[in-house]
Amino acid sequence: MTPARILIIAGSDAGGGAGIQADIKTVTALGGYAMTAITALTAQNTLGVQGVRGVEPAFIREQMRSVLDDLGVDCIKTGMLHDAAVIDAVVGELDAGATDVPLVVDPVMVAQSGDRLVAEEAMAHLRDSLIPCARLITPNIPEAEALLGRPIEGVEAMPAAAEALLALGCGAVLLKGGHLAGAGLEDVLATPQGLTHLRHVRIATTSDHGTGCTLASAIAEGIGRGLDLEAAVRRGRDYLQQALETAVALGHGHGPVNHGHTVMPFGLTPTTQ
Repeated sequence: MTPARILIIAGSDAGGGAGIQADIKTVTALGGYAMTAITALTAQNTLGVQGVRGVEPAFIREQMRSVLDDLGVDCIKTGMLHDAAVIDAVVGELDAGATDVPLVVDPVMVAQSGDRLVAEEAMAHLRDSLIPCARLITPNIPEAEALLGRPIEGVEAMPAAAEALLALGCGAVLLKGGHLAGAGLEDVLATPQGLTHLRHVRIATTSDHGTGCTLASAIAEGIGRGLDLEAAVRRGRDYLQQALETAVALGHGHGPVNHGHTVMPFGLTPTTQ
C-alpha cells in the first residue's frame, strides 16, 4: 500500500522534541510518509528557545511547490508560521496548488517554555486567511484565547469557545484542554454536526515538549490515510497518550515524548517468526 503522504509546513526544533522533527517522527511511526517545507530554524532545547531565524517566504513556497508537483500530498499540516509574510506565502501556495488537499492547522504561538514564537501582527493573517482554509484546527487554551480575544475560564467554557472558533470558518475545531487544572484532561471536538467531548487521564510528566505538534501530525496522518475526522482525532490522541506514558526523561526541562513507541525500541533485535 502507498503510505499517506503528509506535507508538514513548520519550523525546526534543534532539540528534536517539537516542530518538524516531532512531525516527521510521528508520521513515520504511524506508517505515513513525511515531507516538509521548513519555515524557520530555532536554537531550542528542553529549557527554552534561544534563537529563531526565519526562512524567506518565497523559498517556503518553492519547497511546497517541489513536493506538490512531484510526490503528491494526501494531507497538509501547518505548525509554526512566525509572521504575516510567511502566512501569506503559505496561503498563496495552497491556493495555487492544493485547494483540494485537507489541511490541519496547529496555530503554534508559544513554546512549552513560554517563549513566544509568532509575531503579534501575524494573528490577524492566521485568523482571517489560513484558518478558513483548514479542515481542522487544533488550538490549546492559550492559543484559543488569543484567537478569540477573551479568556476561557474552565472546562465548562470550552464548548462555547470551540463553537466560536468554528465560526471563524474552518471545517472543525479540536480545542485542547490540557492547560486547564484538573486530574482529567478534556478536549472538545466541534464540527457543524455538533460537539464531542474526549477525555483522557492526565499523566504527571515533564516529558511533554511538542505534544501539540505531535497530536496535529498524528491526526493529519490519519486523515491522509482516509480515516474520518473523529476516528483520526481519537487515534491521534491515543498515540500521544502512549507517547507520554512511555517517555524517558531527556534534558533538564520539558523533555520530548516517546514518538517511537510504535516501533522497536533502541537496542533490541526483532525476533524471527
